[in-house]
Amino acid sequence: MSILVDERTRLLVQGITGREGSYHAKRCREYGTNLVAGVTPGRGGQEFDQNVPVYDTVDQAVAETGANASLIFVPPAFAADAILESIDAGIHLVAAITEGIPVNDSVKVVRYLRDKETVVIGPNCPGVITPGANCKMGIMPGHIHSPGRIGVVSRSGTLTYEAVGQLTELGIGQSTCVGIGGDPVSGTSFVDVLRMFNDDPETDAVVMIGEIGGTREQEAAEYISSDFTKPIASLIVGRSAPPGRRMGHAGAIITGKAATAHEKIRALEAAGAVIIPSPADIGVTMKKVVAG
Repeated sequence: MSILVDERTRLLVQGITGREGSYHAKRCREYGTNLVAGVTPGRGGQEFDQNVPVYDTVDQAVAETGANASLIFVPPAFAADAILESIDAGIHLVAAITEGIPVNDSVKVVRYLRDKETVVIGPNCPGVITPGANCKMGIMPGHIHSPGRIGVVSRSGTLTYEAVGQLTELGIGQSTCVGIGGDPVSGTSFVDVLRMFNDDPETDAVVMIGEIGGTREQEAAEYISSDFTKPIASLIVGRSAPPGRRMGHAGAIITGKAATAHEKIRALEAAGAVIIPSPADIGVTMKKVVAG
């Protein structure tokens, strides 16, 4: 078992004929993902990468291929509409890779999601991968992953790859790895993913990677202290970041005491999480956690 994606995932890519969309669609397919369709308005009837049909709308793609997951490589000005189109078509899982979506557009998407069953990862995220099912829905390098029983959830794409690389090098495989994205407003939170890992019998422990800005990590700490039943190790980056200055992600801005790395670390430590001292220590810390 895994969370979010597995061998039953039938992927479509919105923006499949663009440079980024076509490149990563091929990489997903090479990894083993069942890529069943692409969507680019005005390109309906074309074919992508030998036998993957391209449609004008998500509705058409779902009706003809049974697609149940969408990977979005649509330019920022149109990405929110692309997400809404997938939601309306009944897509179960959407991963929005697009960076630079206006915050107001993301707010509208999150509001629209409230009474819907679709799960939206991102925007501005690397996506999700389940190594054991050979299913990759995103831009992460597939070769660094290995099947196993450690879940990974992170706001940072680059640090997700670093964590996975260290775990794999130490012989620690991953159940599912989820990059939730670094924007101030996103469809899926740490708590959402931790709940999934908590319910997954094939995930034994979790690596959680947070950063400065917002209060997502404190919300995760509350959940960990009250309901999370598995070992968890957490890395918070940005300890030396100056207040009020954007550091990398749009959401990584210290706007108050709660947004600092120190406050996040304090909350997670109090909740029972093992604190990872630095990015270089992700693998060795998790090895100790797994060993008990």
